[in-house]
Amino acid sequence: MKQLLLACVAVLAVFKPVSASIVPCGGSFESFVEAVRQEGINRGHAPATVDAFLGSARHDPEIIRRDNRQGIFKKSFIEFSTLVMSEHRMVKGKEFRQKHGIELAAVYDRFGVHPGVLLAFMALETDYGVVQGDFNTLNALMTLSHDCRRPELFQPHVFAALQLFGSGNFDPATTKGAWAGEIGMIQMLPEDILNFGTDADADGRVDLQNSVADALMTAGRVLNSFGWRPRDPWLIEVLVPDSLDWAETGPGKRKPLAQWREMGVSTRSGKWPSLSLEAAILLPHGRLGPAFFAFPNFDIYLEWNRSFVYATTSAFFALLLTGEPLYLSGTAPPQLSDDEVKWLQTRLTELGHDVGGIDGIIGAMTRAAVQHEQKRLGLPADAWPTRELLVATGFAQ
Repeated sequence: MKQLLLACVAVLAVFKPVSASIVPCGGSFESFVEAVRQEGINRGHAPATVDAFLGSARHDPEIIRRDNRQGIFKKSFIEFSTLVMSEHRMVKGKEFRQKHGIELAAVYDRFGVHPGVLLAFMALETDYGVVQGDFNTLNALMTLSHDCRRPELFQPHVFAALQLFGSGNFDPATTKGAWAGEIGMIQMLPEDILNFGTDADADGRVDLQNSVADALMTAGRVLNSFGWRPRDPWLIEVLVPDSLDWAETGPGKRKPLAQWREMGVSTRSGKWPSLSLEAAILLPHGRLGPAFFAFPNFDIYLEWNRSFVYATTSAFFALLLTGEPLYLSGTAPPQLSDDEVKWLQTRLTELGHDVGGIDGIIGAMTRAAVQHEQKRLGLPADAWPTRELLVATGFAQ
């Protein structure tokens, strides 16, 4: 479970990519450290401060290995959610809410973020603060910044960590967290700590590793910055009629709830929020699997984490932690094999679609391309890739 947890946190998308890396990636690690040193000095930091910050920096090959094997996100929504929404996490979530109800209520009062949302993030990221990671944070950030796969994502966080160090809020030798550089109970990267870190317990420092109040309020502030709509829903399980136009489903295709109801959609609970609210129909396993209303607040989950499966799981787990029943799994056909998904992504690319890379992950871009081709071929356009679609696009068994 610990390895799974660390795999989860490593794709947190509080990342803010820039157009290019700050210093050249690749080459010898020693030369890269020197380039970072010079950039730090150019930014106004005293040479002695930069030297003290970088003095313990080491390249960690294990971090590169972790970065290259995030196969957990190739699992389907049902597989992944079943794996991570454990009974243990349900029990601990209830205990955490009873113990820290005041802190959770404070975030709700200030930002309108429901306690279940915060509990789900904390559960999936660190098992409610218990498993925060044991990788040296500076080494993680420097290793990933040196690697040329995604240096633009990580280099800003190196210099943010340097700024935190200069103010006495980061120890390069002892600060530890996830392999991708996130720190604390909710797993924040250094630049996000600089921008959003909140001293909610008023002890004079932002401590996301040990202060529940600081961690929860900082998470609420991040969600608020992404545009969280206070006290609005984020996800509701629904029942969809067989007659629904499946091409009208998918993230971003929102309609007023009143219109969905006229089209035969009903909520599983029988309860409806305001019919003037708009939502999209989310079908993570296609028309024969679970179905949800996804409100604008669901988009914030995709800002927090770009993995469609992770975002949907976290959003639903938030409902589960508030007392809602487990979703209806339905009778959706199984997910294609890794090789089949990669073949389909290759074929979709040949047909002119941007699927975001041939990686075997059925993410949002692959789903959009699948739905487009299903509609073109006269298949039910529910964005769930099936063997029928493989054959229709030229797959030879």
